Amino acid sequence: MDMSTPMGAGPNMNPEPKMKLVMVGNGMAGVRTLEELLKLAPDLYDITVFGAEPHPNYNRILLSPVLAGEQTVDDIILNPVDWYAEHGIVLHMGKPVTKVDRQARFVETEDGTRADYDRLLLATGSTPFMLPVPGRDLPGVIGFRDIADVDTIIRAASAYQHAVVIGGGLLGLEAANGLMKRGMAVSVVHIGPWLMERQLDEPAARLLQKSLEEKGMRFLLQKQTSELVAGADGRVAAVRFKDGDEIPADLVVMAAGIRPNTALAESAGLHCNRGIVVTDTLQTVTDPRIYSIGECAAHRGIAYGLVAPLFEQAKVCANHLAHYGIGRYEGSVTSTKLKVTGIDLFSAGDFMGGEGTESILYSDPIGGVYKKLVLKDNRLVGGVMYGDTVDGAWYFSLLRDGKDVTELRDHLMFGQDHCGNLGHQGINKAAAMTDDMEVCGCNGVCKGDIVKAIREKGLFTLEDVRKHTKASSSCGSCTGLVEQILAFTAGGDYSAAPKKKSVCGCTDHTHEAVRAAIREHKYLSIPQVMQGMDWRTPDGCASCRPALNYYLISTWPGEAEDDPQSRFINERAHANIQKDGSYSVIPRMWGGQTTPAELKRIAEVAEKYAIPTVKVTGGQRIDLLGVKKEDLPRVWADLDMPSGHAYGKALRTVKTCVGSEWCRFGTQDSTQMGIDLEKVFFKMWAPHKVKLAVSGCPRNCAEVAIKDVGVIGVDSGWEIYIGGNGGIKTEVAQFLVKVKTPGEVIEYSGAFLQLYREEAHYLDRTVHYLERVGLDYVKKKVLDDAEGRRALYDRLIFALSVEKDPWVERAKEGKLKHEFETVAA
Repeated sequence: MDMSTPMGAGPNMNPEPKMKLVMVGNGMAGVRTLEELLKLAPDLYDITVFGAEPHPNYNRILLSPVLAGEQTVDDIILNPVDWYAEHGIVLHMGKPVTKVDRQARFVETEDGTRADYDRLLLATGSTPFMLPVPGRDLPGVIGFRDIADVDTIIRAASAYQHAVVIGGGLLGLEAANGLMKRGMAVSVVHIGPWLMERQLDEPAARLLQKSLEEKGMRFLLQKQTSELVAGADGRVAAVRFKDGDEIPADLVVMAAGIRPNTALAESAGLHCNRGIVVTDTLQTVTDPRIYSIGECAAHRGIAYGLVAPLFEQAKVCANHLAHYGIGRYEGSVTSTKLKVTGIDLFSAGDFMGGEGTESILYSDPIGGVYKKLVLKDNRLVGGVMYGDTVDGAWYFSLLRDGKDVTELRDHLMFGQDHCGNLGHQGINKAAAMTDDMEVCGCNGVCKGDIVKAIREKGLFTLEDVRKHTKASSSCGSCTGLVEQILAFTAGGDYSAAPKKKSVCGCTDHTHEAVRAAIREHKYLSIPQVMQGMDWRTPDGCASCRPALNYYLISTWPGEAEDDPQSRFINERAHANIQKDGSYSVIPRMWGGQTTPAELKRIAEVAEKYAIPTVKVTGGQRIDLLGVKKEDLPRVWADLDMPSGHAYGKALRTVKTCVGSEWCRFGTQDSTQMGIDLEKVFFKMWAPHKVKLAVSGCPRNCAEVAIKDVGVIGVDSGWEIYIGGNGGIKTEVAQFLVKVKTPGEVIEYSGAFLQLYREEAHYLDRTVHYLERVGLDYVKKKVLDDAEGRRALYDRLIFALSVEKDPWVERAKEGKLKHEFETVAA
């Protein structure tokens, strides 16, 4: 099918015919060059574009969020077909160019489509590097480079369980995160000693690995792939390593690097050496009529694969195509960010350091924060940050500009707000930034671009800024900074701009609208919700399916259909998967209290099944780490202690101190209170994990201040606190109420938890729910309305009464065993 879209230009007022510009490649670097050229010389060329893919220009950087189900293909389109029409550009989609005739000056596609040129721009990008090992051509082995790859991977994720990503660099980790969000068990194979060694030093990489392992990702480092093994059906079934080890693989994604796509240039006789060799004007050294930019071009021996250098190249190339002739591209200092939700990572320049350099370090492994700044001759030459990247853009500007930081040195590690005139006296970060400092790395937008758009176009909302500049329209990590710039520049009501957030890219409906529809129409299954609410994607995605499943079972307990395949792996397997593919089992100990008989059973099980590690957890439980998946049902049966909810979005533990029964400071029996709370709320599914704690006196030995519900015993009763969080960003719980009796503790706590269960967005912790609705709202519902409080509590108790213990179902009754084996296999 001819996907060409010829678009006629407007009236030509020049007596001379326009020159002909042909661009081969329809990606981000090439189209950015056209955008810059049209600003400088809109009537100089008749432009023809050939793209190998059947899509207009899209943001290739955001393929990872599309794979993860966080965005759709439509969301990442940068220049729709109408844009080409508006600018008189002839667009040929789905037509790779196979021939360049430099003498006659024309290009030709495989089907014979031909276009003459006066100037030719080669922006052919790169191709994924496929390891030269046996089995590389098997079905199920794929690269990760374009929309077609993503579509293939998504189809595989819906049909298979085990994915192996080869390559622990930026692209590999983003691919692995997307696959995991699609419900696959993911192993990342990396030949290096640590992840992202080109962007991170070892301490930062270890923190990153720990965070990703907590999300469920498995890593095999310093492993060299020797063969991809076929199964009986001819599809890839395993990855074999040079040391003889082997792991199962239904899908293998090659993300071990990219290669400049120089085949067309080489066939045309252009000089290529690790890319199409270009000068500082982005002209090929062989033929000055031919330009090249992007991942296919080699400038001073470097082929860049990050967006910022490509956009810098685009400006220089457009300058020369427009006959201005004053621009020079002299190379780029690059920075890196990782597009994985919940992980903040930044690196730039020479972050490893070495002879002649010195490093300033800040390390807080418990808090998940690491910073390293590398100086040479009192100038910042590199840096790496994990966990706290708020000053990344400022550090990058210091590095790029070569600024002497002698006067800033004592406070440099503490960021922009602590260093001299760049951030003092309450001036916010937006005001302190210079116009050339980058705000949006995904789209290469600087502060000056945003300020200019706001002033010239009279923008007042965040959505307007996104529309006109593309800043914060991609991964969203710069949204807060864009809002600051907007408020500082225009005084705009940016808070009014964002619409209520939809559940995911599969629908425009918000979380609240979905829950309301489930109640109103009594939807009892995911297909009913999707059909009734006109879901865009018939099968949904890894973001919406778990949310819908929770909303259904929490709204209609005992009636709604619980879909195991729409739960995360730990909830499907009812055990906590570890990085080596084994599992951990945490027997439930009510309130942290146990008996000699239980301890004896735990010891006997650990010996019988050769469980390698037995550890006391932070929640006062005993964790059996390294259980083989085939042993899980027998381990559960021999323990005869429930553990099925210890790994999911559910009540995890109730931590206690010994209280008045043993402690000379104790004012209340905190251990019994904790046991009572845990037994009442056992089996409670929630939007996210829920942790409780009870301390017998204000000394707070059970750390109630960082729990979702914390209870402190005082002389005259009990104080209840809510919304604490002990994660990377610690949040202190807020005081809710003081009550007199244990029964009141259970009722008030249960009412709050049910309010959270009924109203929070899926994957919101209690602290996030409180931030959204406010403490006063919770007090009104739980404290001021006694009848409403009792109704909330009664609904929770009813929901728990119909909930089954998955441990009992599998280990004792033998039910759903086939489901578990399928998930864990």
